[in-house]
Amino acid sequence: MKSASIANIKSQLNNGELNNKDIEELYKDSRKGVQALLKRYEKQQEKQVALEQAFIKMSTYENEAYRNGNHYIAGVDEVGRGPLAGPVVAAAVILPKDFYLLGINDSKKLSEEQRNTYSTYIKQHAIAYQISFVDNTIIDEINIYEASKQAMKQAISGLEPYPDHALIDAVPLEGLNCTYEAIIKGDAASVHIAAASILAKVARDNWMKELHEEYPVYGFNSNMGYGTKEHLQALENYGVTPYHRYSFAPVHKYPFTSSLKK
Repeated sequence: MKSASIANIKSQLNNGELNNKDIEELYKDSRKGVQALLKRYEKQQEKQVALEQAFIKMSTYENEAYRNGNHYIAGVDEVGRGPLAGPVVAAAVILPKDFYLLGINDSKKLSEEQRNTYSTYIKQHAIAYQISFVDNTIIDEINIYEASKQAMKQAISGLEPYPDHALIDAVPLEGLNCTYEAIIKGDAASVHIAAASILAKVARDNWMKELHEEYPVYGFNSNMGYGTKEHLQALENYGVTPYHRYSFAPVHKYPFTSSLKK
């Protein structure tokens, strides 16, 4: 190993080509470049272990449900309660028992690139998934909490097969044809709920980006309908679109407009 170039050692470490004995030998190499590579490798290994431990911890509710005899477990979550415009979106997803995705987490804790990558992976490996949209007119009619519950129920009812058990982020849902648990901050505590969170977030963000093409002055492609300074200023200047939640303050202060379409 001492005769190997630093570039070659770096490649072998990155590709997992070295066994424990090889790595022990590298610690005897006095070259500063080699020791720097080893420190970086140690940090990478520590990060890998942390991700594996986090995944195991986030599988606790799933493992308990499997032990109780459930076969199809659904994770359920919604996004978009707080925005001033756009739908509330819920996702329900059934994952296989051997599903494995290190780094999965609450969608809010992931970058957009991570969410998009994970969303694709989840869809490719899920047994079933369903995404449900409840628009702003329904939100104004029945309130955001009830609209969130409606979206969740619609997502669950669209699953085939229907789940034996549902893990739901925080919201109790009566009337399901399966058992369920409502877990506080479940999107950071359960692999299934985190997966649902990611699917719902990506779907809603994409919907808002399309809406931005229709009404660009509100900045929907970046604020996703939340009440940012830019968004509030646009409401002041241009009024309310048909996609705004008129029951939300401060939206109801402004008149509707139909003159902003691209």
